[in-house]
Amino acid sequence: KSMPADVGPGRVAWFDITTTDLSKAEEFYNKLFDWKFNPITGTDLAVEIVAGGTAIGTIRVAEGKISPFNGVIYVQVPDIQESCKKAKDLGGTLVPGFPFNLTGRTGAIGLVSDPTGHPVGMYSRTPLPPQKPTSK
Repeated sequence: KSMPADVGPGRVAWFDITTTDLSKAEEFYNKLFDWKFNPITGTDLAVEIVAGGTAIGTIRVAEGKISPFNGVIYVQVPDIQESCKKAKDLGGTLVPGFPFNLTGRTGAIGLVSDPTGHPVGMYSRTPLPPQKPTSK
């Protein structure tokens, strides 16, 4: 199995994230991925997400409650364990069962909910290390 495209840490092609609290979501994603945000002309209900100087998506205010079915994007990170810990420290919730290695050890993924309830995935090209046997 081939490796997924290497887009670089903190980057995906394009996506929209919905939120119930725009400023809280901006703070979370800025601290987690070092994303920057540009205003969108004509609205105060959305911002453009910028990573490495390139626009990659938007965060927009939801029309109602966030659903687990709003979609999940996976953002590349250098270290999946460190990024999952950082997300928790920033008020995110790690989804049970994550992180784990992908089939064929082509990397590892983690899944968290941000502080406003939106799911976000993280992908590392480096698999998790083998687990050490537990002593009895």
